[in-house]
Amino acid sequence: MKVCYKAGAVTAQNHYYSIAADAVEIRVWFLTDDIIRIRAGFDGDWDEASYSLVTTAWESRTDELMKDYRKRIPVAESTLVDGETRAVITGKKLRVEVEKDPFRICVYDAEGTMLHADIPELAYREDSNRRRIHTSQIEDDDYFYGFGEKGGEINKAEKYMNMAPGDAMGYNAKETDSLYKHIPFYIKLQRGTKKAVGYFYHSTAECDFNMGREKRNYWHRYSSFRADAGDVDLFLIAGPSIGEVIERYTDLTGKSVLLPKSAFGYLGSSMYYPELPENCDDAILDFIDTTREEGIPVDGFQLSSGYCAVETEQGIKRCSFTWNYKRFKDPADWFAKMKQAGIVVSPNVKPGMLLVHPLLEEMKEKKMFVLDSTTDEPGIGTWWGGTGIFVDFTKEENRKNWKEYLKQGLIQYGCESVWNDNCEYDSMVDKDARVYFEGKGSTIGTMKPVMSNLMCQLSNEAVTEYNPSVRPFSVCRSGHAGIQRYAQVWAGDNLTCWDTLKYNIATILGMGLSGVANHGCDVGGFYGVSPEPELFVRWVQNGIFMPRFSIHSTNTDNTVTEPWMYTDKKQYIRDAIKFRYRMIPYLYSLESRAHETGLPIMEPMFMAFQNDPKTYNEGVDFMWGDSLLVANVVEKGAKTRSIYLPQTGDENVRFYDFYTREEYAPGQTIEVPVDISSIPLYIKSGAIIPMAENQIYNLMHETVTGLHILMAPDVDSEFTVYDDDGKTNEYQNGAYLKTNIKVTAGVRTCVDFTYEGNYENTVDTMYLDVVHREKAPFYVQIDGVEVPHFLHRRKFEEAQTGWYYSQSLKSVQVKYPNPKKDHHVMISFEVFDMIGM
Repeated sequence: MKVCYKAGAVTAQNHYYSIAADAVEIRVWFLTDDIIRIRAGFDGDWDEASYSLVTTAWESRTDELMKDYRKRIPVAESTLVDGETRAVITGKKLRVEVEKDPFRICVYDAEGTMLHADIPELAYREDSNRRRIHTSQIEDDDYFYGFGEKGGEINKAEKYMNMAPGDAMGYNAKETDSLYKHIPFYIKLQRGTKKAVGYFYHSTAECDFNMGREKRNYWHRYSSFRADAGDVDLFLIAGPSIGEVIERYTDLTGKSVLLPKSAFGYLGSSMYYPELPENCDDAILDFIDTTREEGIPVDGFQLSSGYCAVETEQGIKRCSFTWNYKRFKDPADWFAKMKQAGIVVSPNVKPGMLLVHPLLEEMKEKKMFVLDSTTDEPGIGTWWGGTGIFVDFTKEENRKNWKEYLKQGLIQYGCESVWNDNCEYDSMVDKDARVYFEGKGSTIGTMKPVMSNLMCQLSNEAVTEYNPSVRPFSVCRSGHAGIQRYAQVWAGDNLTCWDTLKYNIATILGMGLSGVANHGCDVGGFYGVSPEPELFVRWVQNGIFMPRFSIHSTNTDNTVTEPWMYTDKKQYIRDAIKFRYRMIPYLYSLESRAHETGLPIMEPMFMAFQNDPKTYNEGVDFMWGDSLLVANVVEKGAKTRSIYLPQTGDENVRFYDFYTREEYAPGQTIEVPVDISSIPLYIKSGAIIPMAENQIYNLMHETVTGLHILMAPDVDSEFTVYDDDGKTNEYQNGAYLKTNIKVTAGVRTCVDFTYEGNYENTVDTMYLDVVHREKAPFYVQIDGVEVPHFLHRRKFEEAQTGWYYSQSLKSVQVKYPNPKKDHHVMISFEVFDMIGM
């Protein structure tokens, strides 16, 4: 074993500080004013090749591969004072103290709060199995969130978690570990200080986390990270807010890709259709027609791998880049018909090739595969339908070849979206099988998490290389840190049951905290018997708030989960999906925010209300953006729903029932009646929620022509509505429209609209829905001109311009033609003494 007990001199080197510990050299970088990098060099070569980082201060063998994402920055300024027993490195915001005997590293913020402390003797170790271990001081009342895709409760205090992604079909959403993702990042929230700090372990190896589950009498309470290989390479990210930690973590690993609008519609799918013996193409077109007949909006179809199940010497087998022409007679014609119907198709592609694959010998000649640990033959593993071999994406030539296969096998037919699936490399039991790793060489056991990221990068590149105007849309089941740069992901093959509905919410929230905003789960459950009627309705009502909304299944009772499967319940399904489409202006704006800042779309309560410890274990209720509290019903047979409305620290902040506008003070738990139609929603003071006034059924072909903006102007607030064509990459050239809405609360409530970008504004009418329970306005002005006041609802609805005060909703309704330029709306709540007049 190697154990760091003591440290000697601390010296300033080129852009970093070197600590001469007795077991290993440790280096410290002040990467930014808010991010400290601590690396224990157990491997000894200080290799900087990374598939994870987009912000660096050093050269890397992956710079060329990552050139469209990576930026080089200078390290932050800092100073060193090295003493006999302690060295202090001071930056603008953070301070690192190196205690030499016993050795540990502590990090403090500018206020002197300890953000991190090593545990002496345990901090930096290599055990007898060459696993590398880092151990950190924690307290009994610390909370831990993130860790990528995890099951169970949202707070992982006293949990032990493995991070070895696999194919976890039918997993238990409360207990199964690991799932599909490898994102070694978490956020620690200290209850005492209410400050957050992020821990990103820059590692691709299988690893585990002990978050205080293990206790030893000889040391302070601790958490530990243990990896099978690689250096201990920690990026410590200061807050103090959770949002700031996420923004800085995604500065490191990348912001969310801006997906096309169709990615946020209802994505239909089922393994049933592509597995039909013939005419699957017609059956899927008929499915799309049926959604339209049922009045259900739809935008996509996730095409399972049955389309490429072709005849081989061992029977029908799934072979990527082939087509079964009995099932799909003319792929190009079918893609064209689907596009004409407004449907984006995402065909399933897998990185494993069966030994009977018709392209196998050709691909072997190109040396595209992961190699066996002892011979130069491809390494083998169990695969769908038999034994398979697996593509090595860490080699440049393989990446070029893969893109050509994508273009020839899919994209030339009209495919603009790729579903990268089964890319965990889980079945390669020999973890010493060899990968190229940009020329250095490594093992699949160490590198397998990066394969899914590279697959998604390549599918995006292939689409845009073939047609530069197309905005690519990759879908992926697995993923490593940074997967958000490339793809929309989902929580894999979940089990159909009530527990999955409930605990998948915390899984999605954890992914958002880990920088992955575009995440969801298979609505209704993927594996198991068909969902019972009540469960299916509740799942859809919850699913409409997920960034990825897809109903996808392979039911074990020979049924197919579809929106109309229960005739007496399909109205609730239809209403929920239509509601999602009305909320697209808000959802797409939150997607733009994620693209620019890295912040999640589904926001945990403790992130939105970090100063209220009562939210710290909440993993079911969440905020949709900053404005809307979602408290879905997830319990079978529920007649009431208990909802905690958090303390906000602002006496002016209230919550309002989305439907009735009933007012509630924060800091209380309310009990509300629910029935099968209930989707409990609460508007937070300061809300600015843009919605479509016109009902949209397809995001590829239809646009918002009327914008309905719901506001609760008790406090000042601001929101940016984002729009573009939703299809192309022209937004990168300025073809977007940002409508910044700034609300100034007061007796004269002012709403200022300012525009940026040159995308043509499709909104013809504006409708402001302004919650104000105290009283009706005195008058309303637009750009200084008074707007007509209507006391009769019908006359208001018939008018092009005017305002009306709804007594039932206690809301000011203002409508006017969109001037499509900067403008100012003022609503006066001044006292008007009619009698005194």
